Amino acid sequence: MGKGKYGKGYDKKNQASKSSGSKGGGAPIRGGKIKASHILVDKFSKAQELSEDIQAGENFENLARQFSTCSSKKKGGNLGEFAKGDMVAEFWNACTKLKIKEISQPVKSKFGYHIIKRTG
Repeated sequence: MGKGKYGKGYDKKNQASKSSGSKGGGAPIRGGKIKASHILVDKFSKAQELSEDIQAGENFENLARQFSTCSSKKKGGNLGEFAKGDMVAEFWNACTKLKIKEISQPVKSKFGYHIIKRTG
């Protein structure tokens, strides 16, 4: 793990790249809250595979229901609305970089690897 532009200990596996290719910052945060869905898996290789499936046109919500290890899988990965501090820092930071409807590359946290879809 290098220092890089994201700070010490932050490597590419943690970086939330935008699959849609847009540039600039994420969507505005209204009222200090974000809405997002995610798919949580244990292994980076599985997260990468799912990310590629989504980019190829697979339905995010269906993949969440089928593969996510989080209880939110019952709702297609929908986590609803949350504020800073409600989620681990890596997750929140990745969300803030996404525009509405954008989907991240795999993001590592202490829970595993997340693929995040910003919904609001």
